[in-house]
This record gives sequence, structure tokens and C-alpha cells, in this order.
Amino acid sequence: MEYIRSIAWLSEHLHDPNVCIVDCRFQLTDPAAGEKEYKEGHIPGAFYAHLDRDLSGEKGVHGGRHPFPELQELRKIAESYGITDDTIVIAYDHGEAMFAGRFWWLLSYIGHKHVYILDGGFSEWKKQGLPVSSDSPSPRNGHLSVNVQHGWTASIEDVKKAALENDGTILIDSRAPERYAGILEPLDRVPGHIPTAVNYFFQEGLNGTHWKGEEAQKERFKTLDRDQPVIVYCGSGVSATPNIIALKQAGFQHVRLYGGSYSDWSSYEELPVEKKDH
Repeated sequence: MEYIRSIAWLSEHLHDPNVCIVDCRFQLTDPAAGEKEYKEGHIPGAFYAHLDRDLSGEKGVHGGRHPFPELQELRKIAESYGITDDTIVIAYDHGEAMFAGRFWWLLSYIGHKHVYILDGGFSEWKKQGLPVSSDSPSPRNGHLSVNVQHGWTASIEDVKKAALENDGTILIDSRAPERYAGILEPLDRVPGHIPTAVNYFFQEGLNGTHWKGEEAQKERFKTLDRDQPVIVYCGSGVSATPNIIALKQAGFQHVRLYGGSYSDWSSYEELPVEKKDH
């Protein structure tokens, strides 16, 4: 799988100077927890990327809970990990793939060609008894080109056309079914989903912490037309990213992320939302 690397691969390349490891562990309910866990123990040589501080920009009235960081800031952060255009980058989280997925997406968005998610994450690494370190590496000096992949993002105007004008674009909501249905909404102004969106919970692309294969991903999305453009969203542009990988594995060519996601859409009182009873 082109977007995923195995625990076995990383353990064999742990000391390869051309491999950079990035720990993305995070808890949405406790933003300090991931960094604390990193300091207590991480894959040797891994740098830490904090979702709020490093992988998101300044929040405003609109734009969602995790707006994209300024791209030159993202570049500086990546370069401080020693990343160059040729570096193989392995991102991991606990194994839920959404935080590592955010890092994968952002680095891919600025044009990096060699970034992967660690299959199984830190939980599988520990389960296999592989080495763990509490030492943090010193900042480095990488040099990274920025070649923005403009076709990777969807604006709120793009989403309005898909949702309200039926322009032929498929909208995929990656959140848990109860949030999609509007039964539960712990974070945003109003419960529900963007009109016309179909629900594919991102965790269904995984078996526990392991990625399902290409055929299984094709099966997940078999009712969708692979030739139609797709816009993927979640709550704030984080848990949508594993679904983007899954769609690419399944052969979808035109897949974009709505970065502000439902937290942006629902911040506009004039925009409609739908609910679905389960």
C-alpha cells in the first residue's frame, strides 16, 4: 500500500539517516496528553508534532476548529525535523490514524512525495516489544520545497455547489454515525450533517489499528462512482484524512478535503444542515 508502511519496515530502517519519524499522538479531549505521552516514551528518534500548535493555524469565527497552518510555518516545522524533499517520513499516532493522517495530508499537500503512516501505530509498536525512548532529538536543518497541490482542497463554495446545487460531486462525512445523524453533537453549534452527504465512518477503513487492504476499501465504497469527484469532511479536517487515503486505495482519482469541515459549515447560521434518524 503506497500510503502505509509496516512496523517491520520501520524497525528495519529505524536508524536510516534518510528516514524521519514523527509522533502525532493527540487527544481531542485533552490537548496536552499526546505530548505528555511522547515525553514518557516514543519510537526512538521521533519528533513530536502537536495538532493544535504545529498542524493547525489560528482559529477565527469561521474556518473550523483546526484550520490549516500557514504553509511557510509548516515548512519550517518540517525542516526542523530535518525533512528534505528526499526524506522518507513516517508519521504515527496511537493507531487510530487520524492524527498521523493529518500530518500525512499536510505534507502531501505541500508536495512531499515520500510520507507514510505507520500501520498499527504506537500501540502496535509497543505490543511487539520494540524499543521505546524518552530522549527527544535535537532540532535539525532540513530543506523542503513547497509545491502546493491545489487540487487537494475544497472551499466552502465548492461544498455549497455539491450540497445545494447538486453539481455531481459526492460529499462524504467521515464522522461517527451518531454525529452524522444529528443524534449527538459534542462540539459544534448545531447537530446534523451537510445536505446530500453520505456517511462513511473513517474507522471502518481499519481493522483495529491496522489498515484494510485495497480490495476491502473498494468494497467499502462500491456504491460510489469512482469517476465522480469526491469531497471528504469530518468535524474539523482531521479524521477525514484516513478516508482520503482509503478512497485513493480504492481507486478514486478526484478526492479533496474540505479543511474547515462541519465545524466551519455549521458556523454559518444561514447554511442548512440535515439530520437522519437511525
